Amino acid sequence: MTEELELLRQADPVSADEGPWRDRPLTARAEARLQDLTAGAAPRGRPRPVRRNRLVMGLTAVSAAAVAALALAFSGAGSSPAVAAPAALALRADAPSVPLDVLARRAEARARAAGAGDGPRRGSHLQSWYMTMESGPDADPPVTVPEEHITRWHADGSGSELVVATDPRHPGRPVIHDDDGRWQTVSDGKVLHRKTYPAGSEAQHGGLASRTRPSTDPAGLREQLSWLYGGPGGLRTTPELLSALSSFRQEWTPGPRETAAVARILADADGLRQAGAVTDRLGRRGLAYVYDGPDGAANATRQMVILDPRTGELLGLEITFTKDDRDSRVKAGEVMSYEAWMP
Repeated sequence: MTEELELLRQADPVSADEGPWRDRPLTARAEARLQDLTAGAAPRGRPRPVRRNRLVMGLTAVSAAAVAALALAFSGAGSSPAVAAPAALALRADAPSVPLDVLARRAEARARAAGAGDGPRRGSHLQSWYMTMESGPDADPPVTVPEEHITRWHADGSGSELVVATDPRHPGRPVIHDDDGRWQTVSDGKVLHRKTYPAGSEAQHGGLASRTRPSTDPAGLREQLSWLYGGPGGLRTTPELLSALSSFRQEWTPGPRETAAVARILADADGLRQAGAVTDRLGRRGLAYVYDGPDGAANATRQMVILDPRTGELLGLEITFTKDDRDSRVKAGEVMSYEAWMP
């Protein structure tokens, strides 16, 4: 072993003068990473975003993040659980639609009229449906889990989180809850997680993403999304970009200027095509833009972005299967995940 280690020490394949590992000043991304590492480990009292491998065939979609407590009214439970997966949203191709570039210009005009106090807000409000799947000959059928998540942080560093099992498509009916891989039926409106934080807590519980105020410049925001949420190669594909936007929305509710930057990033993304108008699962009218190109190893999904036709705000993200998968008992056309974002 000693001889092998000595050989390794003598071998120096990295040049100090050229190549990606050459000696040079740190980039902005490296500076941020270094600052995060040297700041010390923060207490982990706050739940961090949970990333679920919703599709084991190559595409990773980000599930709901940590959330915050608000006073919400929910109806009582009914007699039968709302288990069925949501149907894919119906596109109205004959309805008026606009190119992404036009919608981005609308968002930019709105951003120019925004006031000084119209900045981004830490936290988010999300209604999600995601399909939990098993593979193999003895796999249980896929089950769709609906949840509502709310996060709020305030100027004094206090905050709150709330996760509720509820499905607005079936008010009052029990829903399925994924309890660490064990499915159980719970009452509509059941609180799955609730926590409040006193003043000064945000600095202790926030990660790098939550401490990084989003850029209002499209190129700057895309760079932030890349080093905060991208893989080793950054955001090389449109599916990776959409996944990063989902993670970003779990941390922040953008203002008009950040919304305009997101709309411009989407307008410049490869493969997003105009698909028509749609009404989302919360009853809101939106414009749909679809990506159905390569998504990874399996190329088995269609991803649809829904934007507000007036403001360009991100309303939702839907991922549907385009191929059957016998191993997971999934059929083409079924919804793998849907996220509906609210103010």
